[in-house]
Amino acid sequence: MTYDIKSLAVIGVGIMGSGIAQIAAQSGHRTYLYDTKDGAALQAKEKLAATFQKLVEKNKITVEQAESANQHLIVAQQLEDLKSCDLIVEAIVERLDIKQGLMQQLEQIVSDTTILASNTSSLSITAIAANCKLPERVVGFHFFNPVPLMKVVEVIQGLKTDQQIIETLCQLSHAFGHRPVIAKDTPGFIINHAGRAYGTEALKILNENVSDISEIDRILRDGVGFRMGPFELMDLTGLDVSHPVMESIYHQYYEEARYKPNPLTKQMLEAKQLGRKVKQGFYSYAIGSKSGEKPAQYVEALTKYPSVWIAADFAEDKQRIEDYLIQHNISLDTGEHPQAESLCLVACYGEDTTQTIKRLHLNPEHTVAIDLLYGIEKHRTLMPSLRTTSEYRQAAHSIFNLDGAMVSMINESIGFVAQRVLAMVINLGCDIAQQNIASVDDINAAVRLGLGYPFGPIEWGDQIGSDKILLILNRISALTYDPRYRPSPWLQRRVALNLPLTFNSEY
Repeated sequence: MTYDIKSLAVIGVGIMGSGIAQIAAQSGHRTYLYDTKDGAALQAKEKLAATFQKLVEKNKITVEQAESANQHLIVAQQLEDLKSCDLIVEAIVERLDIKQGLMQQLEQIVSDTTILASNTSSLSITAIAANCKLPERVVGFHFFNPVPLMKVVEVIQGLKTDQQIIETLCQLSHAFGHRPVIAKDTPGFIINHAGRAYGTEALKILNENVSDISEIDRILRDGVGFRMGPFELMDLTGLDVSHPVMESIYHQYYEEARYKPNPLTKQMLEAKQLGRKVKQGFYSYAIGSKSGEKPAQYVEALTKYPSVWIAADFAEDKQRIEDYLIQHNISLDTGEHPQAESLCLVACYGEDTTQTIKRLHLNPEHTVAIDLLYGIEKHRTLMPSLRTTSEYRQAAHSIFNLDGAMVSMINESIGFVAQRVLAMVINLGCDIAQQNIASVDDINAAVRLGLGYPFGPIEWGDQIGSDKILLILNRISALTYDPRYRPSPWLQRRVALNLPLTFNSEY
């Protein structure tokens, strides 16, 4: 069967539904607006007219384009008005029973060729279609808020969804100006699934007292390059939104350790400390903007520095540190073993400083670890051992402040902050590919566009070095016995065969 989408309807005209209607009307499709609340559809049409006018004023669209979009919006008074639509997208409350009932109701009205799509973010498309007489025409069409700006949409194939419908909605997505990504019907689909690693690992790091909220955000934002730190992001989203998603995906995957939620966000949810919307979350917003973030700590240049002896798991890391130290006139201890008074600087992966000291037989009072996973150009993370003296802590901190870059000094952690978070993000992306939930290209595109990460998780692993990611996960797994850190088979095989993570064999 072939499908040609000329007219569509949006049921539920809240923020998401109105956004979908906007891009549909702007792309030249006759678009019906329907809502069970009296007057809501008409009000949505009027708001969209105002939106089109603002876009004209900002020179985003022409007057003619605004008039055309307005003419393509039609208010439906009853469900029966939608009987001739080629596609119906529901954007109603996230309750399975209500969505199932709507689909059954629509089947009594529309033709057998009408596509029934759900904008659900968390419910199974297969389950939504379960009671339909034609479950093959039910599909997921999941947009992100704000719809006109978030240029990605997940096209989700239920167990019985017709493949031709998937192809049709991908073509329609391009007409909307959005990048379609095709996903299997699994918990969280691609984007909500891939996004589990960032916040959950940051929360675990916080619970382990590795560092405070401000420093964790600073490392991941200013060092790694995430658009926002994980706690800033949770404040923006709101814990009333993000915590239920954490719990839902965890339980849908039958308590898989990778997705384990954190008790802290549950407590904050119960205390109604939800984030920006209530002016209090991980940070305070009582004065309108974020407050409570601790500033970065700087240490003034010292009159004298110890020589620095360097050990690194990877040769390029050692060279990078040496280049920095030579540039700033810090003397190097180049002996096979450190001299008695040297600062021992170790660029380790997946270990805490204590484990590296033990492995290399170093003086714990003189040893500081440094994270080289994301480089040292803009930001550096240092990790002294429990026994590192204040003199050597200060020396290390001051050395890496000499060019004015930020330094984060954290407590001991098995695999620094950035290493743990990035390894989990990349490993989860590999696992999504291993499960064949989506193609590598779609996983990378979905995460870049939907989550705003600087890279997709699988391509990020190639950029950093998949061998480094595997080393981090193997060491953390061995030291903690925690199954959440077990490396994906996708990652293990490609490292073993010296293949890029983006390599996908063709049979």
